[in-house]
Amino acid sequence: MTKFIIILLGLGALANSAIAMGENAIEVDANGDGLITVDEVQTVYPDITAEVFAEIDANNDGVLDDAEMVAGQEKGLIPALSDS
Repeated sequence: MTKFIIILLGLGALANSAIAMGENAIEVDANGDGLITVDEVQTVYPDITAEVFAEIDANNDGVLDDAEMVAGQEKGLIPALSDS
């Protein structure tokens, strides 16, 4: 039963990330590949520097996934799309 609850909590956390990004991720992800490049970010948020992008890119793979975008927004490094 405990494993089931832990799985449900984990799935809930993933769902919250997807909901938090919602359509904003789609609007930033110009090519629709599910990953966001520095160019895609700077098209929507011209004030985001390469240095800030690198700070948000937690796994240093050169692109942002949904979790990194959410974390960047939560840290105040990326404004919510409606705020831009």
